[in-house]
Amino acid sequence: MEGKISAARTTGTPLKISEALRTSHPCFSFEFFPPRNDEGSALLIETVGRLKLLGPTFVSVTYGAGGSTRQRTVELVSRFKAEFGIEAMAHLTCVGSSRADLRTVLDRLQSAGIENIMALRGDAPKGAAEFVPAADGLAHATDLIDLITTNYPFDVGGACYPEGHPESPDLAHDLEWVARKVELGAKFLVTQAFFDNIHYFAFVERARARGVGVPIIPGIMPITDLRVMRRIMELDPRTTVPEALKSEIERRAENPEAVVELGVAYATLQCEELLRCGAPGIHFYTLNRSPATSAILSALRVTQPWLSARLPSAPNPVPAQPAGD
Repeated sequence: MEGKISAARTTGTPLKISEALRTSHPCFSFEFFPPRNDEGSALLIETVGRLKLLGPTFVSVTYGAGGSTRQRTVELVSRFKAEFGIEAMAHLTCVGSSRADLRTVLDRLQSAGIENIMALRGDAPKGAAEFVPAADGLAHATDLIDLITTNYPFDVGGACYPEGHPESPDLAHDLEWVARKVELGAKFLVTQAFFDNIHYFAFVERARARGVGVPIIPGIMPITDLRVMRRIMELDPRTTVPEALKSEIERRAENPEAVVELGVAYATLQCEELLRCGAPGIHFYTLNRSPATSAILSALRVTQPWLSARLPSAPNPVPAQPAGD
């Protein structure tokens, strides 16, 4: 399988992410957001070209809040796959779209040879008290997953929140929605960014106890900007930043380079522990920048923590797969 994955990275051979996750070697992936203009798109293309040298298993592009950036999502994933030979996963949300609108986007992605979709409900528009579906639209990510898996051959991924979705009253309620995503056909899950690995391990343990057996990829965002850290805490109060880390980042507020150095070092330690304890890979939230992610992944490739003995107390996030599957 590793030979097939390598070929997919360089020739554009179709690759299902769920299949890539069945190997013993961890999968590394990068997430980008669609720029608002052509200049931003050109810079992103350059960034992806540099990151391609690190051999990612796949890259993903988020789905914009408006028509123009949504169009760029489709254009970018198509271009990444065609020009770079990198498997590209498109995000798709329910926001502002009817079922017919969603089918149109899915048809375009299928025609472009895209194999993988991250199916999300999406956030309510800025200033709105709650999410309201569009006319003849969908209300939940589970509805979108059902639409896709019923009508298309895409490999579908779902989002999960180690510390709980902001709208869920408790962790048990949140987990039921996650389980429903998998029951409807999600083949893998990617977590929201977290900054204390205990939350990931606890979530995986709860998910396995609930019968959720698909791979759960941890999402990691290096803190390279104090404003970004504060923005994360404002948008989702459930996403906690350890007090020691927050204090050290804030202490370096007047020295941006020092913030980057600490953020990269901390994220590298996070990834090292996750991989050593059996995580199936790392999904990097890049914020469309390459240096921090490149440094972290290069260090991981040198140390290869996934070859070390797993900690006896850590739950195995990925069940063993039958040989030949």
